Amino acid sequence: MIDEENAVAPPKNDEKDSPANNLVESPPESKPRSSQAPNGGFNAWLQVAGAFVLYFNTWGVINMYGVFQTFYQSNLLEHQSASNISWVGSIQAFLIFLGGTIVGPFFDLGYLRLLLSLGTFSTCFGMMMTSICKTYWQFVLAQGVTVGIGFGCLFLPSVAIVSQYFTTKKSIAFGIVSTGGSIGGVLYPIIFRQLQPQIGFGWTVRTIAFIILVTQLVPLFGMRLRTPSSTKRHDFLDLTAFKSKPYLLFCIGTFFGFMGIYVTFFYIQLFALEKTDINANLASYLLSIINAASTIGRLIPNFFADKTGPLNIQVPFAFILAVLCFGWIGIKSTAGSIVFCLLYGFFGGSFVSLPGVTIISLSPNLATIGIQLGMSFFIAGLGLLVGEPIAGAILRGHGGWIGLQVWCGVLLGISGIFSLAARVAKVGTKWGAKA
Repeated sequence: MIDEENAVAPPKNDEKDSPANNLVESPPESKPRSSQAPNGGFNAWLQVAGAFVLYFNTWGVINMYGVFQTFYQSNLLEHQSASNISWVGSIQAFLIFLGGTIVGPFFDLGYLRLLLSLGTFSTCFGMMMTSICKTYWQFVLAQGVTVGIGFGCLFLPSVAIVSQYFTTKKSIAFGIVSTGGSIGGVLYPIIFRQLQPQIGFGWTVRTIAFIILVTQLVPLFGMRLRTPSSTKRHDFLDLTAFKSKPYLLFCIGTFFGFMGIYVTFFYIQLFALEKTDINANLASYLLSIINAASTIGRLIPNFFADKTGPLNIQVPFAFILAVLCFGWIGIKSTAGSIVFCLLYGFFGGSFVSLPGVTIISLSPNLATIGIQLGMSFFIAGLGLLVGEPIAGAILRGHGGWIGLQVWCGVLLGISGIFSLAARVAKVGTKWGAKA
């Protein structure tokens, strides 16, 4: 948990600190301030709204990649393997985490506006370039690398800023923020599905880019640092954090968890079309169904996480997701596909929304929380980078769909084991302990 004695109060507004003059700012001066975190109020919830938009435009787009995967396999990149195409989405998702490692020290130094400005530009530019791509490597560079770099600048501030304004309500605040990713994952696939047949791939992707640009005005002009920036130049790594066993074990757990969790997001639509009796129109909405259920999963469990501790939610949900993946093997019908998507979305929503607040609760040194979040995100990103392409290789190799589903289930089970070990390392084996 965050130490309330070390939290600080928001600075007073004045003309030179107005949002319009701070799109790119120098690190703010460190000044003594009140120790009481607001845990509410207009400014605090404005940060939640800004972070919600950042999730909407980063994880919302990543969560829709299954739509791109299916479209590319049947249209623009039909001569490429499923594994090759999944590298585009995996690189994009990896860079959102790698970016956290790189931008963490800059966030700690106070360069919030600069990160938001660079991230918005790179994301919109990359999407515009994606709209005119023709070859595989063009998609890798535009949609994978350029958009991924933009996401990397935007993601970590969305997590770190909320921890400056909330202590007693941080899990529910993070839950609200993370629903941006699932709501984006609902709306963006529907936008693509409705517009692409009418205006073509290029203008559909440009429309998504314009939506991102307009909505980014909320964090650009509304978000601001509350705590004084560090005056000390930090390294990009704080290896002393790994001396904390709970932190280390949980980071390993997120590596395996994120290696497996998004396999379903990438391949559920293709699976339904190939192995069930679902019609093509309904199959195109399965990803939206997962993300809609994920919205509920990011709110209700996170509400209880404030009372029980995030690890006490993360651990059982990891094992439930593993069981669901093994159950996925037996699904052959439309009804089964929909029920699976609803359950996987609910439990998966909580699973992907809690790591940030869990890392903050396990942090051995909150003075460098940006760096520690960045390191944990990088480890998770390595898993995300290789998980989907390996799943694609299994699918088109000798493993088939059963091999892919077992791969996903085993990874989530291993994640649950390491998360459980982190809980034991933190609070022992006492059943009712908050962790």
